[in-house]
Amino acid sequence: MAAPSFSAIFRSFSLNNHHNHNRSSLSLPLPTTFTLHRHSPSTLFTSFLPLTPLTRSHPTPIFASAGGGGHHGAGHAGGGGGGGGDHHDGADDRDRNREESLLVLAEAGRPLEKLPADLAASIQAGRVPGSIVKRFLELEKSALFRWLLNFGGFKERLLADDLFLAKVAMECGVGIFTKTAAELEKRKENFSKELDFVCADVIMAIVADFMLVWLPAPTVSLRPAPAVSAGPIAKFFFGCPENAFQVALAGTSYTLIQRLGAIVRNGAKLFAVGTSASLIGTGVTNALINARKVVDKSFAEEAEDIPIFATSVAYGVYMSVSSNLRYQILAGIIEQRILEPLLHQQKLMLSVFCFAVRTGNTFLGSLLWVDYARWIGVQRSRE
Repeated sequence: MAAPSFSAIFRSFSLNNHHNHNRSSLSLPLPTTFTLHRHSPSTLFTSFLPLTPLTRSHPTPIFASAGGGGHHGAGHAGGGGGGGGDHHDGADDRDRNREESLLVLAEAGRPLEKLPADLAASIQAGRVPGSIVKRFLELEKSALFRWLLNFGGFKERLLADDLFLAKVAMECGVGIFTKTAAELEKRKENFSKELDFVCADVIMAIVADFMLVWLPAPTVSLRPAPAVSAGPIAKFFFGCPENAFQVALAGTSYTLIQRLGAIVRNGAKLFAVGTSASLIGTGVTNALINARKVVDKSFAEEAEDIPIFATSVAYGVYMSVSSNLRYQILAGIIEQRILEPLLHQQKLMLSVFCFAVRTGNTFLGSLLWVDYARWIGVQRSRE
């Protein structure tokens, strides 16, 4: 009887995927080809990648369109319902994310164990695509970004948007100038008479500017799921995105309720930030007014103390509604969905357009605040 061929012997060891998800294959220097399946991707990649070339399907982009399913990669748990097809699609996306991330690490010669624990766990769970891992490796080349990546909040925002730090600088840098210009435009000849109001408004705005960029910024969530003992409200808000309009990562989806939850959660945070900023701003302004009254007796007749509590609450409400919606739309729609797809290969032009849009938004916010403050009576026009 003839001996079986060497090729036939190896062909009998072919690994079969029970779910027919044969999207990637590993070519070995043997007479036949082993098909790689997804039962233990991390083990297979760790074992074979350094030795052999890998052929794979088209790379997954950083973002995929958001749907209404209930599977939240990128660290989110819980959520709305989805059918069996959604379950399999989510599993496919997570498997593909894991494979691409491990491939990027293999190409960079970076072991999974050398990554931050939260990012490594997200890769193993298939929560982040390879493009996010590649961005992390690129950011690490800068000493400043490498330091900022040690902080969870900065890490999540920089992985979602590598221009996040530039946008913080834009917002805070132009804030004082645009807000002062808006105050001058609104108050006109009364600008010098209402200088106490102007100081209060500018101080409040500068303190709040950073948080207005921070809170609505899209993120790549690397947080672990909440404890089983956590309450339903905590679990619900954990599944909400940071920005109601942000594009979901591959393998992630947000329901309409979760997106609305992002507006509510950020609104509550901005109310606290706005109220606190106003307490600081109006307190400092009142101190300056009282000091000037001592020096300039004529100023005592014109100036009046700003109502600290009423102004603080009013500013908190303004930030939770007007600022919250404006900055969510700015970061999630104008920048992430419109400008970035158009100019993603032209970072300088993208930065210029972001600067222009954010400057205009800051100026608009100052105009709206003056009208709102006068409308509710916490500030009065002096003729």
